[in-house]
Amino acid sequence: MSNAEGLLRSRFDRSPDTALLALGDLLVLVGFIVMGELRHDVNPAESPLVVADTLAPFLLGWVVAALAVGVYAPGATRTVRTAVQRVVGAWVLAAAIGLALRATALFHGDAPLSFALVVTGIGSVSFAAWRGAVAYLR
Repeated sequence: MSNAEGLLRSRFDRSPDTALLALGDLLVLVGFIVMGELRHDVNPAESPLVVADTLAPFLLGWVVAALAVGVYAPGATRTVRTAVQRVVGAWVLAAAIGLALRATALFHGDAPLSFALVVTGIGSVSFAAWRGAVAYLR
C-alpha cells in the first residue's frame, strides 16, 4: 500500500454511511446556494447555469477541504462535538477556496467581504446542524 493510498484510507471511510453523509452534505451545499440565488432573484429553473457557476467553486472547495479535514474519515460523526468541529472547519476552508476561485475570471461574481461572511456563516450553521443531527441520532 502506498503512502497516498494509506492517507486516503485514513481520511475516507468506504462504508454506505459515508455515501449517505456525502449525499446529505451535497444537499446542504446545493440547498443554501439555491436559497441564496432565490434571494437574489435568480430562478434556478430558468438559469441553471448561473446556479451551477455559483455552486462550482464551493463544491470544488468542499471536495478538497472535506478530505483534508477528514469529515468522511472513520469516526467523523462519533460525537456531536467531533462532527460539528470537523464539518465547520472543513466548510471554513471550503468557503475560502470557493471565494478565492470566485475572485478569478473562471467564475462569475466576485468575493466581497459581505458575501464572504454570509456564505461562511450560513454554510457553517447549515453544515453544523446537519452533521450535528446525524451524530446525535447515531
